[in-house]
Amino acid sequence: MSIYDTLNEQQKEAVLHTEGPLLILAGAGSGKTRVLTHRIAYLIEERGINPWNILAITFTNKAAGEMRERVDRLVGYGSESIWVSTFHSMCVRILRRHIGLLGYDTNFTIYDTDDQKILMKDVCKLLQVDTKIYKERALMAAISHAKEELITSEEFRLQAEGDYSRRKIAEVYEEYEKQLKANNALDFDDLLVKTVQLFQTQKDVLEYYQERFRYIMVDEYQDTNTVQFRLIQLLASRYRNLCVVGDDDQSIYKFRGANIKNILNFEQEFEDAKVIKLEQNYRSTGNILNAANAVIRNNRGRKDKTLWTDNGEGDKIQFRQFDTAYDEAEYIAEDIRDHVDQGDGSYHDHAILYRTNAQSRMFEEKFVTANIPYKIVGGINFYARREIKDLLSYLKTVDNGKDDLAVRRIINVPKRGIGLTSINRVQEYAASRELGFYEALQGADLIPNIGRGVSKLESFVALIEHFKADAKDLSISDLMQEIIEETGYVESLLGEGDPEESQSRIENIDELRSKIAAYEEMCEDQNEPATLSGFLEEVALVADIDSLDEDSDYVVLMTLHSAKGLEFPHVYLAGMEDGLFPSYMTITADDPEELEEERRLCYVGITRAEKELTMTCARRRMVRGETQYNKMSRFLKEVPMELLSTGAVFQKEKEEEVKKAAYVQAREAFRAKAFTAVKPTQSFGTPKGGKLDYGVGDRVRHIKFGEGTVLAVVEGGRDYEVTVDFDGPGTKKMFAAFARLQKI
Repeated sequence: MSIYDTLNEQQKEAVLHTEGPLLILAGAGSGKTRVLTHRIAYLIEERGINPWNILAITFTNKAAGEMRERVDRLVGYGSESIWVSTFHSMCVRILRRHIGLLGYDTNFTIYDTDDQKILMKDVCKLLQVDTKIYKERALMAAISHAKEELITSEEFRLQAEGDYSRRKIAEVYEEYEKQLKANNALDFDDLLVKTVQLFQTQKDVLEYYQERFRYIMVDEYQDTNTVQFRLIQLLASRYRNLCVVGDDDQSIYKFRGANIKNILNFEQEFEDAKVIKLEQNYRSTGNILNAANAVIRNNRGRKDKTLWTDNGEGDKIQFRQFDTAYDEAEYIAEDIRDHVDQGDGSYHDHAILYRTNAQSRMFEEKFVTANIPYKIVGGINFYARREIKDLLSYLKTVDNGKDDLAVRRIINVPKRGIGLTSINRVQEYAASRELGFYEALQGADLIPNIGRGVSKLESFVALIEHFKADAKDLSISDLMQEIIEETGYVESLLGEGDPEESQSRIENIDELRSKIAAYEEMCEDQNEPATLSGFLEEVALVADIDSLDEDSDYVVLMTLHSAKGLEFPHVYLAGMEDGLFPSYMTITADDPEELEEERRLCYVGITRAEKELTMTCARRRMVRGETQYNKMSRFLKEVPMELLSTGAVFQKEKEEEVKKAAYVQAREAFRAKAFTAVKPTQSFGTPKGGKLDYGVGDRVRHIKFGEGTVLAVVEGGRDYEVTVDFDGPGTKKMFAAFARLQKI
């Protein structure tokens, strides 16, 4: 029997359709990775396509790794020639070869979020930007958004004419780009932007990769942004054999720049595109899918499809409403313990999903008390820890001496008597002569007023040059060992005073060394050289979700955004309350698109469950130190009653209430009319005739647009019309009662 006979009718149709643009609308759990891998095998085995001519792109290292393994198993010999990678990894691979054409060195550094924050602080200090008005985070977000839309700093400045706030952002954007270039560094957005610029300006390079990648497949297409769309469009424009796979109902990353219109308008961009729907779900039970279908059907901006399964109806969805969030956490902890004690799954078969990170605290406390192992996905990234950043900065400095951030981080780590005064004088000297920081260090004796610090600076430069010379002959593991020994880094940790914390940091260093060894082994297996640039590149592209160890036995706690692409036998959707999910900001914004994004997030949460789904909410919950009284989420009300199994209210101290009929209680809750996410006594808005507590020139805060400055207040018929110049979104006009502005 052929391997293609194991596919269902729609999957097989998608595999066999190889020429021209193809949109595969793959519902949750419908086997899209199976389709992609079989399609690759079919292209090679049946169509005789050279593996060299195939490119498969996905979004996470984890997904790329899984696809790589499956492709290798199916294809066998020659599969190593197929590019299976994330967008960012693909772009790095191209830029390492060709970025010299854009004026960069090929050993460029990739800046992570922490590096960007440090650089942005430097830029704001240099330009004397008031960071109370222009928040560094908001500036980074504005620049990132511009890059996602392929708007250069020059174009941003031209578009900002006449808008003081945006002109200031443009000034920061230009200096930020200048500093990146001087450091021979790229941020994550640049990896995509520079690749597009390379293709747009270097016709021969574009033609090479168009010839190389005659068959292109893109997974999770609903998550692509404008720059990713343009990148794929350029690569596929010659042969047009573009296959994109995605689910518009799972587009939940608008806040990261994802543009749902890329998938909704695919047939308009590619008029001869074929569309195939994968609606058979292999993951979940019928009741879970019926609930998901019922919720998502309320969205208008979607392509029509209905998930179904042969798995049977399964258990009804467990719905529980509690008096407090404390009760909610206690119930979930006990329910998980009962499942494990009864042999109905291990701890790692259970996941608790929530809308905001802050919700994890209550569950953590309960799990610690109940001795239940757990892991929070999306905590501090391993590579963001101090000791790891320090040692990686040594490696970055050896690899790319132009990376000022890395050099400045380690110049006095471990302490070698180089003070802030000396560092500032080097920085000022470098800036005045347009030199890199390390370049200025190499001529430290020429720096005015450097004084006795010159010998220490020269010793540091000699140490780095020693490492650079040895790096040519040593493996990365041996180089790391040499850096640790000759700098005395571990000894300095042990001397910090807290033995327990020092030991934890040393264990992290050991883990870093293990990571280096694993990288070298992987390169050896693939007959590729293990380079320092390659290792630093791999580290820079690691995502939080890639650290999830599926072999360990612990309950997983994560936000709904982190859960996409995962599946668990038992799933708990906690905090299903209006004001929390959907968020209060979404409700008050009165924006249908924002609400539809939240509903898609709910759909993603529901479809993570394989066997059993529990949805919970609480009548009152402490948020930011205040008690809020919430009604159940409107998304819960969209789930048909016949799919739900309701239990009694979980209140340990009030056992008499357990006797109350659960169905009656749920029915009353579902029939509840208006609801709000704030205390009933709380009042917003300013009635006409009342006095505003802010005026022209005052700083105010808006729940959606953030902070801004009041430009004008005009008295209208029923309300005041207020004009505010917001730090990020720009100038907005609104009525005072609706705006609910708070004076800062």
